[in-house]
Amino acid sequence: MNAVRVAAVGECMLELQGQPFGALRQHYGGDTFNAACYLARCSGARVSFASALGDDTLSDALLARWAGEGIGLDLVRRLPGRRPGLYQIEVDERGERRFHFWRHQSAARDYFDGLAPTPLEQAASGLDALLFSGISLAILPDAGRERLLRVAADLRAAGKLVAFDNNYRPILWPDADTARHWFERAFAVASLALVTTDDHQALFKLPTAQAACSAAQALPVPELALKRGAEPTRVGFEGRWVDVPTEPVPKVVDTTAAGDSFAGGYLSRRLAGASPEQAAAFGNRLAARVIQHPGAVIPVEAMRDLM
Repeated sequence: MNAVRVAAVGECMLELQGQPFGALRQHYGGDTFNAACYLARCSGARVSFASALGDDTLSDALLARWAGEGIGLDLVRRLPGRRPGLYQIEVDERGERRFHFWRHQSAARDYFDGLAPTPLEQAASGLDALLFSGISLAILPDAGRERLLRVAADLRAAGKLVAFDNNYRPILWPDADTARHWFERAFAVASLALVTTDDHQALFKLPTAQAACSAAQALPVPELALKRGAEPTRVGFEGRWVDVPTEPVPKVVDTTAAGDSFAGGYLSRRLAGASPEQAAAFGNRLAARVIQHPGAVIPVEAMRDLM
């Protein structure tokens, strides 16, 4: 039996961890890449990352590390003269993080540049699932967004799983109205929405977290996993809603990739045939493990018992 084939679309950047003018640890990450990495670790799926990199040594090093994680490189474009993006994470005493980005010249922005079909578009008919996010859309020009949504719509029409994670970063958008337009179109083609309440509240200017929760539950998506911080994760499927408890942790070290790891864990179980409740329970368990370590992609040794 062939392995389930999944494509995650987005950007993986170089990551610097540490305080300004202090010692910095170099790593890598990006929302859909983080999810793809955890999905690959926790399942037998064949997971590929659709993105663009340059032809420099940093891009070479990233590709080597992706391959080491079991991420397929068949959907990657190499753009001559370009480089990957960069971000720095600052973490406070509560584990909350602040990001500084250098990504405007990132090669990933031009993944859909040109008239020729991208590796993703060429491979789309053989995919079983697609994952993209609000950040995937934000970094692309309008023409690239249209092409990505066309791939998603075609897969959804073919009965494949199309997962959209609502990661909303206002700094990446010219204004909230533009972001809302593209998010609404993404929800319309998704068969699974992974929604963080805080982001939904901010994007749609809703007065309370409860209002954001109610609005998310009304989205026209067949399956929804609503992430509410430490509150139980609410999953909806076939007209039924269930709250799945999160897992408390003794100390939060770094909340980076909490939602991304949940997404990877959730998808790993859903693609293996588990129920939405079972998938959410595993996603919560994995996210609890991840936030007890620094950085977006934690050492594989720290999660051996979950794999």
